[in-house]
Amino acid sequence: MTRYTDLPKPVRAGIVIDPGGGESQKVIVLQFNPDTLERSLAPQSSGAEQGDRTEALRLKGPAIETWKFTAELDASDQPDVPAEFGIHPQLAALEMLVHPSTGQIKTNQRLASFGTLEVIPIETPLTLFVWGTKRVMPMRLTELSITEEAFDADLNPYRATVGIGFRVLSVSDLPTGHKGYDLYLAYLTQKEQFAGPAGKGRLEALGNPDIG
Repeated sequence: MTRYTDLPKPVRAGIVIDPGGGESQKVIVLQFNPDTLERSLAPQSSGAEQGDRTEALRLKGPAIETWKFTAELDASDQPDVPAEFGIHPQLAALEMLVHPSTGQIKTNQRLASFGTLEVIPIETPLTLFVWGTKRVMPMRLTELSITEEAFDADLNPYRATVGIGFRVLSVSDLPTGHKGYDLYLAYLTQKEQFAGPAGKGRLEALGNPDIG
């Protein structure tokens, strides 16, 4: 009989900010893996216009892939993690994915005051979403909603439901030589390897053995 303690513990999903960045690297481990994931892929077709017969089967690049899921955070269920401020630090780390740092804002303000005509938009660090060992992908957060549900005496949140949506950054988004470019290729390679054994069915099963 298999005991509960004999069952392998599931790996956690999570987000890695600035991987390999030394002290600036942050790892946000999702306390509970989401029960469901919603993914969508929009093909980048070359022949989008009807009637262009030479382009009908061509692709301009990888599909635009988006993910959405809901995660739960609960400070009372993490006895091994200091929770002086509840889950406030984890929520703040997620929120900083969609904010520039104060240092970046001040730098741009200083450049503007010196009369710099073109201030380059602030660049955020490379961020990865990790869902198991086979799905590690560069991403850009597109949606973040937080419902805080319980608080301590100082109003630090202790429990929250977080809705996360992101777009997978592909080789169409990142320059050659960028770390995220190579990580996306590794992610796509994993898809190819999983797709390899699939599609080995027989035409007879479709009732059309003469196709092809």
